[in-house]
Amino acid sequence: MSSHKHHEHLEKIKEAIKNSKDLTEEEKSNSLKHIEEWVEEDKATGTLYEELVKLTEKIEPILAELGLI
Repeated sequence: MSSHKHHEHLEKIKEAIKNSKDLTEEEKSNSLKHIEEWVEEDKATGTLYEELVKLTEKIEPILAELGLI
């Protein structure tokens, strides 16, 4: 799923939570906090992946020179 689609889905979920008549204000607040945590974790995972890709690009020639790949 693209990042844009992922963001759209999260926004729809957040709106549904805010507009829910079945959830208490506390439940809404807790749910929205969880979603924000998931967004931050997702960003962190993406950042980590990008950094690992950069690192791999630098290490790959060394590993090839050593005959490891």
